[in-house]
Amino acid sequence: MCYTQSRFNALLSACVMSLIATAGWSQSLTWLGTLGGGVSWALGVSADGSVVVGTVSYDGYDPFGEYYYYERAFRWTVDGGMQDLGTLDGDESAAYGVSADGAVVVGWSDGRAFRWTVDGGMQDLGTLGGVGGWALGVSADGSVVVGSAQNAAGLWRAFRWTVDGGMQDLGTLGGVGGWALGVSADGSVVVGWADNAAGQYRAFRWTVDGGMQDLGTLGGGWSEAYGVSADGAVVVGWSYDAAGQRRAFRWTVDGGMQDLGTLGGNWSGARGVSADGAVVVGWSYDAAGQPRAFRWTASGGMEDLNTTYASLLTNGSVLVWAFAISPNGRYIVGKGYNAATWRWEAFLLDTGFPRRGDVDRNGCVDDADLLQVLFAFGGRGYRNEDLNWDGAIDDADLLEVLFNFGSGC
Repeated sequence: MCYTQSRFNALLSACVMSLIATAGWSQSLTWLGTLGGGVSWALGVSADGSVVVGTVSYDGYDPFGEYYYYERAFRWTVDGGMQDLGTLDGDESAAYGVSADGAVVVGWSDGRAFRWTVDGGMQDLGTLGGVGGWALGVSADGSVVVGSAQNAAGLWRAFRWTVDGGMQDLGTLGGVGGWALGVSADGSVVVGWADNAAGQYRAFRWTVDGGMQDLGTLGGGWSEAYGVSADGAVVVGWSYDAAGQRRAFRWTVDGGMQDLGTLGGNWSGARGVSADGAVVVGWSYDAAGQPRAFRWTASGGMEDLNTTYASLLTNGSVLVWAFAISPNGRYIVGKGYNAATWRWEAFLLDTGFPRRGDVDRNGCVDDADLLQVLFAFGGRGYRNEDLNWDGAIDDADLLEVLFNFGSGC
């Protein structure tokens, strides 16, 4: 059925013949290959799961018996497979982040931070006066890039780069250096680590208005932040606890830093978080001392992805590290062992949830989802109603609900 409202009569009427209830529930695991190299790992994923970025490593011996090792950035698409993004002016590169639509990729090449676009290729973002730089995170629309670059004194400092303003030094927590590792959807909140006056690395949250804030630790002396929710209110990473063990954490503005536990071992670390801050991914040692990819939610706690999606793993394949998650929490990327190829490879896990068009995340695309989009229509995006993650709640989001109406119900 179509929910009609005078403002949208024309749009909804045009959709009536297209509304076919679909299953909408699919789970799949895709191994992305290696471009002929020995190992690959995925570090970023677009909003719809159709674009994945990461790095491939190559090693071996040349004809003269000399060992070589180098890395290349890749961009993988559902339709085109894995593409080598090349380099700035040398042999090596690595991709660390991708915009929501998959059109902008950021990373490192031959010692410099880069921003790659479909139309323009690889752009050198410069430095803070020194010679080196790394780009490690990008905003949803690709206009804000964060990372670390050397200043004139040769110190590595966290930076925030914008299309209009170039590269900005974000300062420190009293020490000499820092790295920015994640950025909110609109680019206004940056997270990472910086050293304090005592030389300890501390997770930070930087805002345009408030500057750099020390997020503390779980009782130890060291912490690092890797991911941040769309609105900047939830931060994830890892911290040493009082016993000297690394633990994944989830920090909130109201509640501070929460220990997410482990899969039975001593260490864990969080690397990515969904747009609403509800789903966290990373890695943890299990009871046998093996690293395993995890997903954490408030209701379910920390779960081993190898257990939850065992039906997708065959012949001894294992998901070892989860590095990033799509804004809606459906797609997870990382690195694992592909038993079919006997290689360590990048993976894309489609968990099948939420269903396309399922705004309220209850497994059924119905009137409630349609109403949420209608009531938010015309507003600012980067929240659950912004189903295509383009920064605006508009006809495209409404159509997403309509085309999948009845799925799961």
